Amino acid sequence: MTDDTDRVDPSLAAGNRCELAGYQARHFQWQASEGVATITLNRPERKNPLTFDSYAELRDLFASLRFATDVHVVVLQGAGDNFCSGGDVHEIIGPLIRLKAPELLMFTRMTGELVKTMRACPQPIVAAIDGVCAGAGAILAMASDLRLGTARSKTAFLFNRVGLAGCDMGACAILPRLIGQGRASELLYTGRALGGEEAERWGFFNRLVAPESLQAEAHSLAAQLAAGPTFANGITKTMLHQEWSMTIEQAIEAEAQAQALCMLTEDFGRAYRAFVAKQKPAFEGN
Repeated sequence: MTDDTDRVDPSLAAGNRCELAGYQARHFQWQASEGVATITLNRPERKNPLTFDSYAELRDLFASLRFATDVHVVVLQGAGDNFCSGGDVHEIIGPLIRLKAPELLMFTRMTGELVKTMRACPQPIVAAIDGVCAGAGAILAMASDLRLGTARSKTAFLFNRVGLAGCDMGACAILPRLIGQGRASELLYTGRALGGEEAERWGFFNRLVAPESLQAEAHSLAAQLAAGPTFANGITKTMLHQEWSMTIEQAIEAEAQAQALCMLTEDFGRAYRAFVAKQKPAFEGN
């Protein structure tokens, strides 16, 4: 493994407010317009697998999204007819079997950091899932906030099938919260594929759409979110994540503080004035 897996791109330095619409991605496609950014995993000939470099770049990009002023929603999709086949067998799996424990732990911590940054960025992430969604690809879908799928999609947490535990990148913590402990246990113990209709029935997908409409539906949903009160949406995402470890009493107090903060925003005033005028509010995210 090279040092690239643990390197933070200086152009994505955290701690400063930044604009990312003009960001030039190296290991996937990136586009941003009108508050909606699109990440496209772009190796369709291999079903869009991840590499050491794409893992690290995604981690750094999501970390920087915490400070982005011009991106309010992210769409995550795959090129062609598949979402993501997971870690590249030749570029990741092969090299991993030659590493020793300290280097392997560096790698697993780095991949886990990607999930942490996805959950920590305030932007809702909409995953558009078609075809193969396996291994680390299933984790990317799981770590997103909303998931649109197709009936032909196949989602598999297949770590068990390659001799690994199902507890990868937060799967044992997040997946049961999405679909329930028993169903998550079945997928993580067996590694079997979850078909699209079953995934919707289990609550993993928010809804199913036709393959030819998937990306358009995902972007329509993203645009709807981007037109909303984006500061408040970011607070909602934060509270949805943080309240996992709170008691009910702690959660109610945390929400009281969060809501009071949102009441100080201009968007709250805009919504009131629009209601009085019987108009639709035009939110600006401040």
